[in-house]
Amino acid sequence: MKVLVAYYSRTGTTKKMAEIISNSLKEQDLEVVLASVEKVKPKDLLSFEGIIIGSPTYYGTLSFEVKKLLDESVAFHGSLDGKAGGAFSSAANIAGGNETTVLSILEAMLIHGMIIQGDPKGDHYGPVAIGEVDKRAQTNCIRFAKRFAQLLKRGRE
Repeated sequence: MKVLVAYYSRTGTTKKMAEIISNSLKEQDLEVVLASVEKVKPKDLLSFEGIIIGSPTYYGTLSFEVKKLLDESVAFHGSLDGKAGGAFSSAANIAGGNETTVLSILEAMLIHGMIIQGDPKGDHYGPVAIGEVDKRAQTNCIRFAKRFAQLLKRGRE
């Protein structure tokens, strides 16, 4: 099973989260492609069973670069139906818009018909980092990746 972990990162925080998630997915015996979102074309999304997208938070929402990919993915509306999706985010401070950023990404995935799994114990909507990738954020990225892998494998049964 192939998973895309796509991200936009200006300062390196979101990229670091993407790397942690990617490495954790590989430990779950998944084929993972880690890519900056600017290198991902909407058509590329069709070749993955799982798609995880990360964005820094700008004015309470996702970056232009991530929004552009999601907007252009409308050309394949319906083709992502049944694929697993997930999102993560970073922000400068608490209440800086992490959850609204993650939810904006998840909204687009839900409209595509993708399967999203929340987390009753960790970061509920997807991993978030405040300022830097601290131990809490790292733990939630690893937990997210393990749960995402379990979701994908359940879909194969």
